[in-house]
Amino acid sequence: MSEWVNENCVSFFQLLCIKIVKTGRVPQHIAFIMDGNRRYAKKVSVKTSDGHSKGFDKLSETLKWCLDLGIPEVTVYAFSIENFKRSKEEVNALMDLAREKFQRLLDAIDQINEWGVRIHIAGRMSLLPEDFRAMVAKAMVATKQNNKLRLNIAYAYTGRDEISRATSHIISGIQNNELTTDDIDEDLVSQALDLGHAELLIRTSGEVRLSDFMLWQTPNTVLYFTKVLWPEFSIWNFLAAIIHYQRHAPPPLPEKENNQHQETFLQKLEDKKWQELKKIVECT
Repeated sequence: MSEWVNENCVSFFQLLCIKIVKTGRVPQHIAFIMDGNRRYAKKVSVKTSDGHSKGFDKLSETLKWCLDLGIPEVTVYAFSIENFKRSKEEVNALMDLAREKFQRLLDAIDQINEWGVRIHIAGRMSLLPEDFRAMVAKAMVATKQNNKLRLNIAYAYTGRDEISRATSHIISGIQNNELTTDDIDEDLVSQALDLGHAELLIRTSGEVRLSDFMLWQTPNTVLYFTKVLWPEFSIWNFLAAIIHYQRHAPPPLPEKENNQHQETFLQKLEDKKWQELKKIVECT
């Protein structure tokens, strides 16, 4: 389990600081652009693949901090569609790392369920290698009922591709007479996407752009940029980001109720997704 949630990374003093910060407003959804693995590898003179491995270790620590802070949803930008353009060696190394970590997750699925972590992959899954796609589907199906922390992993993802897929679903809904043009609004598009609104977005390594990540979901998101490389991101950097959020967060957005057409369409969309995932699992 420590592969995915590092249980031993928080000291008593750090836990005390978390509890103090927790007395303020805590974001319900945090997104991370985990940038700087390659620069870290170069900095400490190790292979690029070792830098990515250190980056995953940092994710396991960060998930523990989020659990301790009571944050129910975390999204991480793990692999962009654009990353397929990197060298074949690096892409293969990233896929091998992902296979290794997901296999260990599946081997420890009882512990994952005990923690209440739900795994969700956001992105164009058809671009993933078939064996890895099957592992991802198994993890999503096995953790579907968990509700303590939802971990969204953006893999083979870009914001523009996410929007285009949501648009395609809505067009199909109109063609199938499930929706009318009057049913289409900003909220429907938001709910047809892979990812929901993030209250806080953190990007490491000093870059100050979104890099095609969660483009639709971030109009009111508090942005926090830090020069720290992702593998060196510490609990103090994390708490500084939370305090930054507490100082700058806008009022919560009001929720809008869907009409019957919208509700039925979205439920069918969700059901179709799970049917496709179960079919992938059954074929392995």
